[in-house]
Amino acid sequence: MILREEKTKIKRIEELKKKKRAVIIAHNYQLDIVQEIADITGDSLELARKASKAKAETIVFCGVRFMAETSAIISPDKTVLLPVLEADCPLARMITVPQLKTLKKKHPQAGVASYVNSSAKIKAESDICCTSSNAITVVNALPHKEILFVPDKNLGRYVSAYTAKKVILCKGFCPTHALLKASEIVKVKKDHPRAEFIAHPECVPEVLALADYVCSTAGMFKYARETKVKELIIGTEGGMLYPLRKENPDKKFYLASPVLICPNMKLITLDKIIEALEEGKYQIKVEESIRKPAYEALQRMLEVS
Repeated sequence: MILREEKTKIKRIEELKKKKRAVIIAHNYQLDIVQEIADITGDSLELARKASKAKAETIVFCGVRFMAETSAIISPDKTVLLPVLEADCPLARMITVPQLKTLKKKHPQAGVASYVNSSAKIKAESDICCTSSNAITVVNALPHKEILFVPDKNLGRYVSAYTAKKVILCKGFCPTHALLKASEIVKVKKDHPRAEFIAHPECVPEVLALADYVCSTAGMFKYARETKVKELIIGTEGGMLYPLRKENPDKKFYLASPVLICPNMKLITLDKIIEALEEGKYQIKVEESIRKPAYEALQRMLEVS
């Protein structure tokens, strides 16, 4: 239910959107109200691709920094705004260019596959990018027998079970998904015996071992639509409950644990979106020397997936 004060802010946002020729896009982990007023919602790469096709001069990206960067990489002709500069992804910061270069020297025969949850600079140093939904396909498509998979060790470990290649892992992880414990899954499954447990591959191996199905956020939407099961336990960030319930009103969704809330994803509010539109806060730019190779890594991914 949209509150009266929210309606006033939403009206202002609509006015500013028209004036600035802007489109608002929001990740599935954003606050419910932000997802509600967004023109486009989805996962990080899907959002960047849709935004590139939008007839708009300005993209207000409601997500975290690496997502806005990806949008700037794909749409260099558009102004990309991130309403809260501090909205960053800890996982994306867990690999630096010097660290990656050291790994590449240590494993000179290895191909580099970087998860989209990485900085533009890391993408630029990679052979190819991947998402949680196409990581297995991407790794198997590379000609290399060894793969440096950065930065998420949990997604990389999951991928390694579905390839004959040697997957060399980084030490990165999603702090939010890593909080989910196997003991919590045992309890919530006991509390909801008719429910299936769907887990994101960023979760730790012990949690994935208890999952009925492992998939990306896009995969969760597909599974929820197609399954005959009426109750689902969701093992990813809590923002996913809002769109899943909205799209599947005949089904029940339970968050696997109350710890599954990303504080950075919740920083963007209606007030911050208004500020972004009024003041041009905060423009995300990627210099061309980085943008071009990063774009090529993303394009290679799209060619094989």
